Amino acid sequence: MASHMISPGSLVLYKIRPALVTGISDKIDIDLDGGRGKRVRTRDITLLHPGPLTSLAELRPLEADVTEAWELVAGEATDLEELAELIFGEYTPVTAWSAWQRVVDGLYFEGTPDRILARSPQQVEEELARREAKAAEEQAWAGFLHRLEQKRIDGQDRERLREVERRALEQAAHSRILQALERPDTPQEAHRLLLEAGYWEPAFNPHPQRLGLSLDNPELPPATLPEEPRRDLTGLQTFAIDDQGSEDPDDAISLDGDRVWVHVADVAALATPDSALDLEARERAANLYLPDRIVHMLPPHLTRQLGLGLQRRSPALSFGLRLGGEGEVTELEVVPSWVQVTRLTYEEADRQLDRPPFDHLRRLADRNRRRRMSAGAAGIELPEVSVRVDGEGRVRIRPIERRDSRELVTELMLMAGEAVARHALERQIPMPFVSQPAPEQPARPQGLAAMYAYRRQLRPSRADTLEAPHAGLGLAAYVRSTSPLRRYLDLVAHQQLRAVVTGGTPLSVAEVSARITASNQASATVRRAERLSNLHWKLIHLRQNPHWRGSATVVELRDQKATLLIPDLAMETRLRLPGAVLEQKVTLALRDLDLAEPAAWFRVQK
Repeated sequence: MASHMISPGSLVLYKIRPALVTGISDKIDIDLDGGRGKRVRTRDITLLHPGPLTSLAELRPLEADVTEAWELVAGEATDLEELAELIFGEYTPVTAWSAWQRVVDGLYFEGTPDRILARSPQQVEEELARREAKAAEEQAWAGFLHRLEQKRIDGQDRERLREVERRALEQAAHSRILQALERPDTPQEAHRLLLEAGYWEPAFNPHPQRLGLSLDNPELPPATLPEEPRRDLTGLQTFAIDDQGSEDPDDAISLDGDRVWVHVADVAALATPDSALDLEARERAANLYLPDRIVHMLPPHLTRQLGLGLQRRSPALSFGLRLGGEGEVTELEVVPSWVQVTRLTYEEADRQLDRPPFDHLRRLADRNRRRRMSAGAAGIELPEVSVRVDGEGRVRIRPIERRDSRELVTELMLMAGEAVARHALERQIPMPFVSQPAPEQPARPQGLAAMYAYRRQLRPSRADTLEAPHAGLGLAAYVRSTSPLRRYLDLVAHQQLRAVVTGGTPLSVAEVSARITASNQASATVRRAERLSNLHWKLIHLRQNPHWRGSATVVELRDQKATLLIPDLAMETRLRLPGAVLEQKVTLALRDLDLAEPAAWFRVQK
């Protein structure tokens, strides 16, 4: 069909749309469906029928069986005019357009208006099968979306929802299902949909996996302690004091005349620099403590082997401290040792604080604490809670009490950390020193509101190879060194000390710095996972106790809202509370919660 046959009233094809020619000059004027006009070049259009056609509205769809025409054309080429006559018995603008639609459809025919070919029987059969499969899939997809909207799914739907699960765990950037439902394409919305559909139980905690953390303990083969001299300290009364149910006792204390001993699990004896154990611990940075489980930094069999008091006698790296009159450490001896440890809970230790050796250790600890406080230690005591999940899925939230025995152990561990820092500085041993900048307005806050405000002034502590004061602890230099089973940089400190004690070569400043960098990022992820997981299980606790009531204290007033601290939950909430004053106590009731957000909202209980 030659272009010279085009005249006003002709039916042409513009791109893939029908068009009516309305005028011809240097260009061709056409009307498109919808009444929009356009000027085009001759080469931009293809003639379908010379006309006359009055309006594109005349191009109504025609029904017809095309199989006879398909069989007649088989093996030969035809054009649109002949195909229209074969299918509809005549060649008009309406039949030309309908015939062309059969070609565009692509089942039986293919080609251009001037050269149309019949597809082979095999091609037609394959295309029909593909279309039937697509139609079945579209029907199944529509049924699936309908069931999701109705919040009911069947067994086959669970496989489709794996895509939403990947989005909820931030393992995928988008979700086709969320987009099809016109819901926000976010991990939180994916979480919400999975809860609505019953794919996830409410208790499912996505936060560790969302942050890319493994929930599996490391698996590495057992190792044997090296043959080396160890001082026998099994004759000392040695105590590991921990919370009820603690599974990784890695420090213990004893008194030997005028010397305090802090014994620490000798993890570095097995986890030497760049060993498989060291690399595993470096990648994980710390134990992941979740309310329903502990994911260990090191293989659990290592804790059973090295945890203090878990065997008849335990290998330790022991710090022998001699103290001055103000509680400061004047001498430090570091030795690999054997210790025989008695395990106590804080409650059990509290009952023995007036008896030796605890009475003397307590006096030493009190002196050290006074020294730190006079140096500007923060002394913040905001509410803390322990969140645990029992075997039946019930969440137990208990306050962490300010026990004297807990403070005793804390002070002795701080003594050891300060002593290790000074020891390293005197001998130029590279270490992961921990520091914290001083607040702009140092103070000794009293009351929850003042402590809350003061905590906001404190900047995070940081690890570095350069020592600096730790303002929050009131120490000029400090190295965390009493938890190598559960914190990687504590293990690095032990590796450095052991190298010196055993005549080896410590890691260089650059090597320690690289380990600090790797640990900082990983440990920040672990802390975030723990924080979000604790919040998740607190929300589950509230869900299990919808009639919860509790006391809260106003700790901040800002932007016409009050921030309240809920001690029983160690949670904060913001409310409009006209006339509120700091330290005011109110009773709150649960208003609503959202596990996907995650967040809880409260109201004042009148």
